Amino acid sequence: MMMTTDISIAALNMRLPALDTQAAGTERAETSGMQGPGDHFTDSLVEAGANFVDTLSAAEATSIRGIKGEANSYEVASAVMEAEQALRMAVSVRDKVVSAYLEISRMQI
Repeated sequence: MMMTTDISIAALNMRLPALDTQAAGTERAETSGMQGPGDHFTDSLVEAGANFVDTLSAAEATSIRGIKGEANSYEVASAVMEAEQALRMAVSVRDKVVSAYLEISRMQI
C-alpha cells in the first residue's frame, strides 16, 4: 500500500531545488554587498519549505516506526500533529501569496 504522503513529499522535494537556485542568486548578491529587499523573503521561503519537508518526512518516519512497533502512540500522535500544523501553515502562506498576487494583478498600470 503506497501512502499519498510519499507522493506529496517527493513532489515538494522536486520543487525545492528550484527555490535553492533562486536562493543561490541571493547568496551571490549578499557576497557582492548588494542585497535587494526581496532577498530575505526568498531566504525565508526556502527555509520554511525545507523545514516543512523535514517535518513531513519526520512524521512519516515516526508513523512507520509506530506501525512496526518501534515507537509508542504518543510519539506518533505528536509527530502527526506537528506535521498537520506545518501543513496548515503552508496552506495559509500559500493562500496569502496567491491573494497578494491576485491583488497585484488587478492593479492598473
